[in-house]
Amino acid sequence: MDYGKSGIPKSSKSGTSYVDHNAKGTDKNPFGEQSKKAELLARMKAAADAKTQK
Repeated sequence: MDYGKSGIPKSSKSGTSYVDHNAKGTDKNPFGEQSKKAELLARMKAAADAKTQK
């Protein structure tokens, strides 16, 4: 009897086991769209102001 041929076949290990929630091409991160530096700085300043206001 060939015990190597019995049981469940091994799955491939080359792919990822999950789907990234922020992958390219999704609604949150569409293709070809870059966030603007000015928008980033405005968000950072607003967050810093909100933190100092507390």
